[in-house]
Amino acid sequence: MEQPLAIIAEISPADLHFTVQPWRTRGIDAAWDALAQCAVEPNPFAERWFMQASLDAFDQAGEVQLATLEHDGALVGIVPLARLNRYAEYPFPHITGWVHHNAFCGAPLVATGYEHAFWRELLIWCDSHAGARLFLHLSHLPKDGPLFSALREVTASQHRASAIVHREERALLASDLAPDAYFEASMSSKKRKELRRQAKRLSEEGALRFERVTDATALSEWIGRFLALEQTGWKGAEGSALACASDTRQFFRDALIAAAVAGRLERLALYLDERPIAMLANFITPPGAYSFKTTFDEDCARYSPGVLLQRENLDILANDAVAWCDSCAAADHPMIERIWREKRPIVRVSIAIGGQVRRTLCKAILRAETGAFPKGL
Repeated sequence: MEQPLAIIAEISPADLHFTVQPWRTRGIDAAWDALAQCAVEPNPFAERWFMQASLDAFDQAGEVQLATLEHDGALVGIVPLARLNRYAEYPFPHITGWVHHNAFCGAPLVATGYEHAFWRELLIWCDSHAGARLFLHLSHLPKDGPLFSALREVTASQHRASAIVHREERALLASDLAPDAYFEASMSSKKRKELRRQAKRLSEEGALRFERVTDATALSEWIGRFLALEQTGWKGAEGSALACASDTRQFFRDALIAAAVAGRLERLALYLDERPIAMLANFITPPGAYSFKTTFDEDCARYSPGVLLQRENLDILANDAVAWCDSCAAADHPMIERIWREKRPIVRVSIAIGGQVRRTLCKAILRAETGAFPKGL
């Protein structure tokens, strides 16, 4: 898939084929899997196995479309799209990159060297298929990466109104330090001593065991125990636990099983007398990784089981295939930011599409939302 930059730079638009079609009509599964292996930025949430679980659960009406870019018959870019009639509380119809509440990165999968071509072709398509839509909205985009850089350059070169309408910083694990050295640098000696005390007190309650699994061994049982543990806590009380709804429950099960088949799943758990008290599912997508879901037994909160599990999770720093791990946590998360010191900026952007009248209207919307005249990304 990779090509010399000189060749990529000479790609003619005539050699590219950009299509948008309902996701159920696709016939590109093998090509989609191959694209994930050479994407310029890893994103498990855009890989076929995760997207299939997501669409089956949350788009039973089949309204989501897949935008694909091919070069000489090879798939070099893909992103799911949706047409929405509202933007937050406003009646602003728009085209958006489709994500859901349990997908934490909205970047497309694009082969190395095709970043600019992908964004150009997507914007051309949006211009000619806008209909009543006022703008293109893309969410959960990593700001420090080649895809965002290419998007900024393409919109600037086309003098296309655009703006970052929301930004946050998520905890990120990225260091050349060994796990023990990173832990010592992240937490004060006083806090480390307290964590050791908590671990000792917890061990007095029963037999403690840590487990890390990278295959599908006893996966169905593990998933069931995760769902049950999460539902016993505050998420269950609020009705937001995965097991509280049939669609999210099935999605989680399907996604983890598919991740294991794809070789993307890493599971961690801390057991007390063989009862899980903290659990974590990572997606390993070299050169990065994503901490997808975690939960802990709130009855053991005084022992900080979630922090104890994250202490073990630091061993991912010793994985030569992984340079960084995205926490997928909300900004300023009180637990993960006690340990992970780096940050990953994540943004939402809106981009003008269509003709001049529509673009002028988009400028007004961007100015109202950001409080400033849109000066690009």
